[in-house]
Amino acid sequence: MTIGFDHPSRRGLVLGAAAAAMTAGLSTATRAKAPMLRTQSPYYYRFSLGDAEATMVSDGTLPLGDPHTNFLGLSPAEMDAQLTTNFLPLSNAILEQNILILNTGNRMVLFDTGMGSLKLFGPTTGKLLATMRQAGIDPKDIDAVVMSHAHVDHCGGCVADDGTSNFPNAQFYISQADFEYWTDPSKVPASMPAFLDTARKNLLPIRDRLVFYKDGQEFLPGIQALAAPGHTIGHTIFMITSGKDNLCYLGDLTHHPVLLMEKPLTEFAYDTDPKQSAQSRLRMLTMLAQNRIPILAYHFAWPGIGHVAANGQGGFRYYPQAMKMEL
Repeated sequence: MTIGFDHPSRRGLVLGAAAAAMTAGLSTATRAKAPMLRTQSPYYYRFSLGDAEATMVSDGTLPLGDPHTNFLGLSPAEMDAQLTTNFLPLSNAILEQNILILNTGNRMVLFDTGMGSLKLFGPTTGKLLATMRQAGIDPKDIDAVVMSHAHVDHCGGCVADDGTSNFPNAQFYISQADFEYWTDPSKVPASMPAFLDTARKNLLPIRDRLVFYKDGQEFLPGIQALAAPGHTIGHTIFMITSGKDNLCYLGDLTHHPVLLMEKPLTEFAYDTDPKQSAQSRLRMLTMLAQNRIPILAYHFAWPGIGHVAANGQGGFRYYPQAMKMEL
């Protein structure tokens, strides 16, 4: 016997019951609210560089603050135009802290160490050790720590608050000029007490394990120091070679992918010598663009790997490299 639903009242009754059941289900689902977590997961990115394995980890984002007070030499209108064209905020320059760990097969080399426990720029920094462990790397396995310079966000994670080294089996590398300047109270400006304190806290306890590299020196196999002074007196970038691949680690040659690139003579408020820093930036970016050498920028958006090219107007444009899904 076939039962049909052709009778209007019966059809309405069935549909009404179904709708009521769906409404009850939705009402129940709406009431089951999950809390907002307001946290980010630690992140890392691993890729091959010639014969080596490279891992990018993060010390966390660094909110620098109002770009109008940190990047100098552009009119407010010109700066706003550059930022707006590139869909970047006008009120806060958010920098990354992209830290490279290079496993050559013979040694593990860490480039810069982040902020450590210092919260000068807010609570989002100091993630290095956590992201290393997330990436499966034990700090005890680091053989060499290479620092581009002695600012708080590059040397701040060498030593724990109790004075012990975060990388107990590592040799440490930095320029002699930066070590002597940033640990000397008579040289560091009185307006930068956190920079003096952080350098002394992190560099003096490891003084017996510090090696001073020199400009042009291949101080570790496949890692060459290239002096790029101005941001600090001993600021250095590194040309990394493995097999047929090159990668240039820029440190703080340029902090921003737009404001210090489109017009590279724009100055940065934290430079020791802004004029010299701008000239170093122009010289090195010109070399990298002409030779099409991939770059790793410490403060660019994660993971900071890409290329620079001349923009035809005396400046440069940054082209992020697509992340590889396979090693």
